[in-house]
Amino acid sequence: MGDRRVVVTGVGAITPLGVSVTALWDGLIAGRSGIRRVSRFDPEPFAVRIGGECLEFKSEDFIEHRVAKRMDRFAQLGFGAAKMAMADAGLENGRFNPTRAGVILGSGIGGLRELEIQHKRLLSKGPGRVSPFTIPKLMANAGSGHISIEFNFQSINTAVATACASAGSAMGDAFNVIRQNRADLMITGGAEAALTPLGLAAFTAMKAISFRNDEPERASRPFDKDRDGFVLSEGAGVLLFEEYEHAKARGAKIYAEIIGFGGTGDACDMVQPDPTGLGASRAMAAALEDARLNPDEIDYINAHGTSTPLGDIAETVAVKKVFSSAVNNLAISSTKSAIGHTLGASGGIEAIACILAIQNNTIPPTLNHDNVDPECAGLDYVPNVARDARVRTAMNNSFGFGGHNACLIFREV
Repeated sequence: MGDRRVVVTGVGAITPLGVSVTALWDGLIAGRSGIRRVSRFDPEPFAVRIGGECLEFKSEDFIEHRVAKRMDRFAQLGFGAAKMAMADAGLENGRFNPTRAGVILGSGIGGLRELEIQHKRLLSKGPGRVSPFTIPKLMANAGSGHISIEFNFQSINTAVATACASAGSAMGDAFNVIRQNRADLMITGGAEAALTPLGLAAFTAMKAISFRNDEPERASRPFDKDRDGFVLSEGAGVLLFEEYEHAKARGAKIYAEIIGFGGTGDACDMVQPDPTGLGASRAMAAALEDARLNPDEIDYINAHGTSTPLGDIAETVAVKKVFSSAVNNLAISSTKSAIGHTLGASGGIEAIACILAIQNNTIPPTLNHDNVDPECAGLDYVPNVARDARVRTAMNNSFGFGGHNACLIFREV
């Protein structure tokens, strides 16, 4: 698709492990869990009462009060992570061509909290009391819009909603925008804040999430035979993608290079993954082809690994299909075991985990992996303890309701 290389020069993360990339990485490597009993609303009436909340996040640390009032929590989280990424990249003072800088941010659901608040106001106080900011707060493109305005990014500005693959799809689009010479800088990744009363009740009704209320820290257990669903969480993972020569010219710190992207559709079911893993395997194969790599050149996969009974099996089948005998030297882990499932933000957070695995030659573990599911056997899931290992290339998988599959490959520079 062209010779323009794309690198990562800034990262920002807000997760249940803390409000910084350092907090995320240190927590992952230490094997800490960010899953607790829900505290931001009373969970007692709910059958599921646990989740991954970003309790340390304070909007006033990142956003002017008057602006924050006009943002749903998902947009606040994305905005905060974007400010971190811009500061990390050394671009917070605007030293770039704004017409060559864009934003593509993913969110699977958008402003669910605001929708709940305004619906309650409609019923209790009448239509005349609904806020005029309702639509600008709940729309899924609010996160990318606020970020574009804040940093004067005037190139392509879009939002991606592919459920739990949203951040992965957004990053793939941002990668291609730079490769196609339509921009030199792209803020990308994802943000989500669907851990609300309606969000929790709806996922509970689907029986998609874990009911392990008595052991919150052990509830997310990808690829383990005792898993019973994912843990609903909130968060944001935002990265600054930059054209390589542009980054070199300004002396930027370079974390890693993005070298491949693959996106596919299962065309199977709105919720359940294709049990043959065909869509996921085609996404991984497409990313390898795009990166011009053989399967045995991937050192680490940060798996989608949500801890759902069907999803983990389908991903295992897909990995084995693509990597064949190369799985014998392949490490795989799911960082959702520590922070839960942040839905549309997950790919951005996990991309940062991939990049830091390359930077530190350390692989974060899959927590609570005590008894491998026989249908997930045969892969190295890096159980429970982080591992020192040479990581030159890392793959990031994101799969979403609706059959959306996104896969990216990162390489050391």
